[in-house]
Amino acid sequence: MTSRRALLAAPLMLPALARAQSSRPIRIIVPYAAGGGTDILARALAEAMRPSLPSPIVVENRAGAAGVVGSEAVARAEPDGHTLCAVVSTHVMNKHAMAQIPFDPLRDFSPVAMLSRSTFVLAAMASLPFNDIAGLRAHAQANPTRLSTGSTEALSSFIGQELARRLGIETPDVAYRAGSQLMTDIVAGHLPLGWTTTASATPHMTTGRAKVIAVSTATRTPFFPDVPSVQEQGVADFDLSGWVALLGPARLPDAVAARLFSAVETAYSDQAFRQRLVALGIEADLRPPAAAAEALRREDRIWAAARAAGHIQPQ
Repeated sequence: MTSRRALLAAPLMLPALARAQSSRPIRIIVPYAAGGGTDILARALAEAMRPSLPSPIVVENRAGAAGVVGSEAVARAEPDGHTLCAVVSTHVMNKHAMAQIPFDPLRDFSPVAMLSRSTFVLAAMASLPFNDIAGLRAHAQANPTRLSTGSTEALSSFIGQELARRLGIETPDVAYRAGSQLMTDIVAGHLPLGWTTTASATPHMTTGRAKVIAVSTATRTPFFPDVPSVQEQGVADFDLSGWVALLGPARLPDAVAARLFSAVETAYSDQAFRQRLVALGIEADLRPPAAAAEALRREDRIWAAARAAGHIQPQ
């Protein structure tokens, strides 16, 4: 069914949804703590989608177990379009990084939209005597294990250790609870390097005590257009990033997914909304259900290969 036909058919195919419009809200569950980047994006999107949908939209935080608690609630919900979740790329990674989770991150969910790309940047103390990946490698080889690298969650930790593996160096991982804490330590001179998001790094670039020497994606980010990617700096096929996706339960009817994506697309077409995302340090990357599903499958292949190679160990 084409997107246009799906939208035209939606009122006929969704009588339960239509009858409940005025009283039953659409819930977007954010399976992470309030105030984080995903929560901020979900709340901004809910506000922007509201004029396009007859149902009210509420955002609910259900944090716990790296997103598993809130995501499980959506996996078990009725596939009627009233329960969604906004998840990050660790939603897929958890399948390979955890010994067991109570759902399959692909089979038990229906993609509605890819919302944003989370480019990770390699931030460094400004006083370090290098400004690129070649300099990092040379310095680390001359100073074994002296260049610890901060991270804030499983993905940024993996990016740091994967780069070290590819460069043939050691950069011990230092775990932080938040990107703001990581950047504070870099600026203060307590941490030499750290992988964090553009949103966390940007506010600290005006201090003169921090710099960015690479980005994790194959292409540059508009937030740091002058900073080359790791791949540009000679590390082939290095393309790791986070993302935020909007998902519903498995077996969500195509017409429901199409109607929801239409509301998301309308929100993204609003210039004020896009400017708000830029101000928040969020890199818009809107993709429809089919493309979002392919992105999840690609993510699954990446982590399956990493686990098979022993680069991540289920905990």
